This record gives sequence, C-alpha cells and structure tokens, in this order.
Amino acid sequence: MPSSAGSQPVQKKERVNAYLEYLGSFFPDLRKKLRIAKINKTQESYLKDVVVITALVFVILFIIYFMIFTAASISYLWLIILLPLTVVAVFLFFMKRVDVQIASRERNIDKDLLFAGRQLLIEIRGGIPLYDAISHLTKDYGEVSSVFKEIIDKTNLGVPLDVAMEDVAEETPSKPFKRLILQIVNSIRSGSDIAVSLETILEQMSQEQIIEIKAYGQKLNPLGMFYLLFGIIVPSLGIALMVTLLTFTGVAFSLEFLVGMLLVIIIIQYIFLTMIESSRPRFEV
Repeated sequence: MPSSAGSQPVQKKERVNAYLEYLGSFFPDLRKKLRIAKINKTQESYLKDVVVITALVFVILFIIYFMIFTAASISYLWLIILLPLTVVAVFLFFMKRVDVQIASRERNIDKDLLFAGRQLLIEIRGGIPLYDAISHLTKDYGEVSSVFKEIIDKTNLGVPLDVAMEDVAEETPSKPFKRLILQIVNSIRSGSDIAVSLETILEQMSQEQIIEIKAYGQKLNPLGMFYLLFGIIVPSLGIALMVTLLTFTGVAFSLEFLVGMLLVIIIIQYIFLTMIESSRPRFEV
C-alpha cells in the first residue's frame, strides 16, 4: 500500500509533464529562446509558470466579468464567448515575455558593441593575445561584457577559443555581435590577420549606425509634428473650443465625458511616446 500511495504523486507529475510537453509542441523554438533570453528555466518549468498565472487571471476575470454582467443584466452567453478569448490573449501575452527579454538583451548588446570592438582592435594591434584582449572586455561594457565573459568561462573549461566564440555567438540575439565574432573565428581558422578583419567589420558597423541615426532623424520630424498636433494642440484647443461653443447652447459637460477625454489623451500620449522610443537606434547616440 505505501508503495502504491507513493507512486501516485510520481504518476501525477508524469502526466503534468506530458501535458506540458504537448503544450510545448506548439512552441518549437521555446527551448532555444529561453537560452538566448538567459531565462534559467526548462521549457516545462516556464510553461508551468505561465499556465499557473493564466489560471489565476482566469479566476479573477471570471469573478469580475460575472459581477459586471450580473449588475448590467447582460446575457451570460457573452461571458462564455468573451472569457476564453481573454484567457487565450493573457496566455499569449505572458508567452511573449521571452521575446521581450530577447529584444531587450539584443538592444543592450548592440548599445556598447562598437566601443568594445574598438578596444579589442586596439589591444590586438598592440600585440596582446586574443584571449587576454577578450578577457579585458568582461567588465565595463554592460551586457556585452557578460557575453564575452561566457566566452572566457567556456575557454577556461577547456573549450578551444574559436569553438567557444562560435557557441556563444549562436545563443546571442545580436546580429552585429554574431558577425563580429564569426569574422574573428574565420580569421583564426584561416590564419589571416585578425586586426584587418576586425577593422573591416567595425567600419561596416560604424557606417550602419550612421545610416540608422540619419534615418531616425528623418523619422523623428513627422512624428514630432503629429505629436504636437494630436497630443498637445488638438486636446487643449479642442476642449477649450468645445467648452466655449457648448456654453452658448446651454449643454454642460458630464464627469464621465471629461474622464473619457482624459483617458483618450493619455492613450494618445502613450502611443506617440512608444512610437518614438521604439524607433530609437539600438545603440548609444
């Protein structure tokens, strides 16, 4: 009997893992994304957390929707339609956390990559061995330093330097970093001058950043104009004009209308600020 009772939790855990593996089949790249995002969880553990959070949100939303629908005398048929759609949206929202983490890590790497690359070039030209030059980049450069530290750690464990660089580049979201590392790896394996190859790739990266800065400046002009128009002028002058006109008609603003206008203005401000922030270059200007 004790052995049978003890096997039940094990069987239950196996069933849960089987369900999580089935759910993970809908996200085939999740394992790789977790490694790239540096989220130290297995696929099953991450999915379990998302499912638990989604279940809690489901319970909370069910209570809120039920109270609203009951108070407003709305048919519960809409609850049956709306609740599953909301829960699916919540689940997908939390699943996107991995992509958000990857994008954030990519931005942080690209931000300091050119400066770190130039220091690497200077030290290699100064006759410092590649391993020592890379080890000097393991601090002072934010996320880039943590990536170079991974290379040093792998090398210290006995992995050849070129293999360690290739492995780390494979699990790094930054495309410029991959190009930089693979260029160095190719130079090591072909026996060519690393400094020449590194200088070429850094020059390309510098030109790309200049182009991106110019594109950002061109994009900022119309965004700024629309922000001034719809985010400042229209809300302020529009409401003032409406108050003046409605004064002559004897119609008064209700509190609900003013609150609604405030929410609309906040949403417009948020949209414009988000657009400006998202269009910024990924590096320090």
